[in-house]
Amino acid sequence: MEENKEQILIRRLLTKEEAAWKELFGSYSGNLAGVCARYIPGKDDVHDVLQNSFIKMFRSIETFEYRGSGSLKAWMIRITVNEALKHIKQHSGMTTDTDLAEFPDIPNEEEPDLQEIPQAVIMKMIRLLPDGYRTVFNLFVFEKKSHKEIAELLGIAENSSASQFHRAKGLLVQKIKEYKMSKKAQYE
Repeated sequence: MEENKEQILIRRLLTKEEAAWKELFGSYSGNLAGVCARYIPGKDDVHDVLQNSFIKMFRSIETFEYRGSGSLKAWMIRITVNEALKHIKQHSGMTTDTDLAEFPDIPNEEEPDLQEIPQAVIMKMIRLLPDGYRTVFNLFVFEKKSHKEIAELLGIAENSSASQFHRAKGLLVQKIKEYKMSKKAQYE
């Protein structure tokens, strides 16, 4: 069976070929920077986490196990998310320093209406969530982790994960409504 492009790149990475690492960085750094930015709001911190992620990949490439097309990217995203979580724990303590009473509860059935809102605007809204809310939201929505898995990853109670997700969603609903009202007001 013939090797695909990803398998050839992996083989080259395993030999620590410098050109292969440059190719990997060039191909995936933009996507992985986006992953970092979902968790970490500061540009310099995103750069640091991305750099640490690539160092971790370089040092642990021997542990990578090819499981089919896309498995390299999935492995890289997992490392990047873990490095982002490590950074958050080291620098912010993963506390929600925001008073929970500030945010209204939303009914479980209310879903944010994302029509006509650019993806970049939505991602910015997510980045502006308090650290704990943003982290739980990203792990649940983008990484497809259960609240039990999130609780284990972050060292919090499972119900805290669910609560933080619920409140993050409530904040996003509120921000989306405000955004839509401001856009509507512009055209009136």
